[in-house]
Amino acid sequence: MATHGNWTVLIEAKEIMKKTAEGSADSPVVYKITGHDSFWNDSKFQNIHCIHYIDDTNTDNDLVETIPGTVGRNLSWVEADLGDFRSQFITKWDEAHLTQLQADWDADTRDESEKGARPTSYTSA
Repeated sequence: MATHGNWTVLIEAKEIMKKTAEGSADSPVVYKITGHDSFWNDSKFQNIHCIHYIDDTNTDNDLVETIPGTVGRNLSWVEADLGDFRSQFITKWDEAHLTQLQADWDADTRDESEKGARPTSYTSA
């Protein structure tokens, strides 16, 4: 059985969390994505508190939580019409995760023959 990525995005906090593979629902891997202010400040996110997204083909699993008093109700990913989740959020998380993997590799004091090659890319499955 294939495992699909389970994600939560907190718009105001500029955080993307992955709750599968590297993380779990109880202990997600969270990165604060900085340096992308024009992205986070895009008007399409103005009434959105957070996004719960499962990277699969079933759009009924996805929820866009709106800020109370704005839209009036939460929306599905399709209703929110925010574009492609992977290219907007997963790629940013992958970049942050690669940076962390490289920092961990750099901080590892073992010989390179023991710790393997330094990571040069990362793509969430």
